[in-house]
Amino acid sequence: MATTTKREIAERVAQQTGLAQVAVKQIIQMLFDEIVKEVCSGNRLEFRDFGVFEVVVRKPRTGRNPRTGQTVAVPPKTVVTFKMGKVMKEKIARAVGGAGTAPAVESRPQPPTPPPAT
Repeated sequence: MATTTKREIAERVAQQTGLAQVAVKQIIQMLFDEIVKEVCSGNRLEFRDFGVFEVVVRKPRTGRNPRTGQTVAVPPKTVVTFKMGKVMKEKIARAVGGAGTAPAVESRPQPPTPPPAT
C-alpha cells in the first residue's frame, strides 16, 4: 500500500482541470481548513456518497498496562470518526476484492466417514 500526498493529488487535479497546481493546492488546503473548523465546532460534516465526519466522546474505561498487567483508568477522550458513504464503500469493496466486507465462511475439511457396518 502506497502513501499519497496532498501535492500528488493537487498535481492530478491540476492536470485534469487545467488549473495551476499552486491554485489547486490552495483550494485543497482551504477545504481541509473548513473541515477542521466545522469538526472543531462540534458539527457533523456530511459529504453525500463520500462519507461523514463526526465528533464522538469516548466514555472513560478501565484499561490494562500490557507490561505490568496493572489496571489503569483511561479518561474520556474526544475523537473524530469517519464513516464511509455508500458509493465509497462499494468502490473500495470492488477495488480490493471485497475486503472490509463480512468475512467469508471457510469450510473445514470433514474427517472421512467410516464405511457402514454390514
